Amino acid sequence: MPDGKDLVSVEGEVEDVVFQSDETGYTVCTVDCDGEPVTLVGILPQVMVGDTLRAMGRWTEHPTYGKQFKVEYFEKQMPADAGSMLRYLSSRSVKGVGPVLARRIVDRFGESTFDVLENNPDLLTDVAGISPRKARQISEAFREQFGVRNIMMFFGSYFGTTTSVRIYKRWGSAAIDVVKKNPYLLCDEIYGVSFEKADAMAESLGISRDSDERVRAGFHYVLRYNASYNGHCYLPREKLMDATVELLGVEKKQAQVVLEGLCRTADLICNRSRENRPVYLPEYFTAETSVASRMAELSRIHLFGSVADLEELIDRTQITEGLVYSPAQRKAIRGAVEHPVSLLTGGPGTGKTTIIKAIVNIFSQVGMSIALCAPTGRAAKRVSLSTGCDAKTVHRLLEMEYSPDDRVKFAKNEKNPLKEDVIIVDEVSMVDVLLFSSLLKAIRPGARLVLIGDSDQLPSVGAGQVLHDTLESGVFNVSTLDRIYRQKKESFIVENAHRINRGEMPVSSGKDGDFFIMPRTSTASAAQTVVSLCRERLPASYGKEVLEGVQVISCTRKGELGTAHLNVLLQEALNPPHPSKNEKKFGTVTFCEEDKVMQVRNNYDLEWQSESDPDEGGFGIFNGDIGIIRSIDPTDETVSVSYDGKLVTYSFSDLSEFEHAFAVTVHKSQGSEYPIVIFPVYRPPLMLATRNLIYTAVTRAKKMVILVGEPASVQRMIDNDQKSLRYTDLSQMYREFLEK
Repeated sequence: MPDGKDLVSVEGEVEDVVFQSDETGYTVCTVDCDGEPVTLVGILPQVMVGDTLRAMGRWTEHPTYGKQFKVEYFEKQMPADAGSMLRYLSSRSVKGVGPVLARRIVDRFGESTFDVLENNPDLLTDVAGISPRKARQISEAFREQFGVRNIMMFFGSYFGTTTSVRIYKRWGSAAIDVVKKNPYLLCDEIYGVSFEKADAMAESLGISRDSDERVRAGFHYVLRYNASYNGHCYLPREKLMDATVELLGVEKKQAQVVLEGLCRTADLICNRSRENRPVYLPEYFTAETSVASRMAELSRIHLFGSVADLEELIDRTQITEGLVYSPAQRKAIRGAVEHPVSLLTGGPGTGKTTIIKAIVNIFSQVGMSIALCAPTGRAAKRVSLSTGCDAKTVHRLLEMEYSPDDRVKFAKNEKNPLKEDVIIVDEVSMVDVLLFSSLLKAIRPGARLVLIGDSDQLPSVGAGQVLHDTLESGVFNVSTLDRIYRQKKESFIVENAHRINRGEMPVSSGKDGDFFIMPRTSTASAAQTVVSLCRERLPASYGKEVLEGVQVISCTRKGELGTAHLNVLLQEALNPPHPSKNEKKFGTVTFCEEDKVMQVRNNYDLEWQSESDPDEGGFGIFNGDIGIIRSIDPTDETVSVSYDGKLVTYSFSDLSEFEHAFAVTVHKSQGSEYPIVIFPVYRPPLMLATRNLIYTAVTRAKKMVILVGEPASVQRMIDNDQKSLRYTDLSQMYREFLEK
């Protein structure tokens, strides 16, 4: 039960529902409390006129609407007397019953009305206008309402109203039975429910802490949160066993028996042909095997024939582009055009964009249709601008949609494949194995696939390391670009990125240059320098408008140079509180109008509307998208955020969807480019002090990089070329499938 400290209660019958959101459950209603009307506001899903409520909360004063009662949680009792029942039914809260029919039913059954509706619907046929079929329909609608009330009351005692709404949306009227049978389903199915919360609920329901059901849930939890959420597709059997036993505090012998049972029933997949006996969640094993199988299939089939007179086409493209390709570039173009599957990799400034433009030109000349895509909206927009070709996100290319059970699915698949002859994917290092599997399913046999990326950047946030494994397998055509072409006079950004990649310390440019190292002797002084750069020094040198292009990127979330602390400092410096700006406190964070924020999880059903064209809209805001808070409405309890012109409205109950983005982590910055990057470095955590992390941060910048902190820490990161270990089997699967 939510903490009731300092809360007061009001009780009464709902007289009017002024506003109610079907999506969030946010409600404004008037309740008769001993003859006095009281306005209740808050998450009150399924509340109807005639309901009797006991609400816990606090009194607030709205500047326009006056005194209101802000509800923290509530209990709903069905009307007990005939008059209340009549008002409830007359409000059309039960499908099929309006004011006239409500009067007839209550006149006939009085205070027994609800008992008849729930338990004896056949008696309703005594009322004029109700057939046996309609009686059943009315009873079913009433029981559904009754079920919602029970669900909200049952789960509200464990999680509060917001999570209870999510549970109801997922399982409907069956939610209580489903969760009582297996409370641990909540960990996988409901956003925001941890294993610890589900475990506490299970214990309260009488499920023993050494039950096999709990151990089964523990294995699933470890594989999902300790494995896939950290990039692994599987865990070796012994590592999985040790982690699960430690989490649950159970005997290893019992855990071994349960794991064998899970593998026997295919609830988990154990690949016994490998020495470390990897154990997968089924979707990741299916994804890896599907990727290997389909890549092998694409490599073997060449239905559309070869491109004739390729050298002549390359020469013609040189003239069109006003360039002379180097031998390495010509080889890369030939490889991409001639092979059914090819990879192009290289660091910043090595000409990957030049190759993309060339192969698009050549394929177009021979009449082949092309789809150009990237994993994020920002990456797609960037490749569109640099190549002049329209690019889509992978999700949009595959025509992402929601199934009736709120699961993501793609309209483009093996049964409804993409029509294009050539699929070009940029920023492949960011593509996880699940998304890559979905993309490959939608590519028809005989089409060409060109994968482009920087193998030295951080791997995808999601599970897998698609680019790394595909390169490592050694079974596909690969072109590697290592000569720097994109190099403006006296520009140090690209050169220093390659220095870092070679294990060398970057060089600071001159006063009017674009790469600066600002030594500081403590985390506190480094943090203050970051604030000073954003608030005073950069605007003074380049104008206030420069701030729109500045992005602070940090190694970590924690500590004085972590994003959590830097966001507090930067918000205070760049967007301080003002009487003209609305605010909303959420946990320990205060959001303010004009704050810079970032969406922190993929949400495919968030609806957006174009700020420039009210008739244009769509669905989907994704992990890493950065926006600006346009408005905070305390009356409607909503926050509106603009993501590059896409306006999204969140309820106060969904503010965990985004966080401040004055500073972001390197991982969150992947796929994006910013005019100016400020990167504070002072003795970061050892696991994050790696070369590919600082390399990824530096390569996010287009015009300027400023490293702030301890040069020795920069050097330690560069010296550490240790790549984070990810448990994947894709490279080996490629070789096996192509040998068949």
